[in-house]
Amino acid sequence: MTRFRLLLAALLLPLLATVLEPVRLGAPALRYRFGRLRAARLAGDRGAISIELALAVIVVVAIAGAVLALVKTLATNVENRIPRDAPAGGQ
Repeated sequence: MTRFRLLLAALLLPLLATVLEPVRLGAPALRYRFGRLRAARLAGDRGAISIELALAVIVVVAIAGAVLALVKTLATNVENRIPRDAPAGGQ
């Protein structure tokens, strides 16, 4: 069981690292936005709170879009590698 987990980790970690790259790159922008939100909340500025929340949502949507585009590109690359003339049933 331990060998299986190690093998699975060795195969999936590079793929997971590739898919989560936009998340890792977008995290500082998200931290910055939430820091500004915290400061606006402490200051009691309701307008700044709503603006910072809207900008944080935009950052989250951009990260999700980048992950989606990366997964779609990966799926297209894998689909192109599948041979088209394989016989039915694998024979």
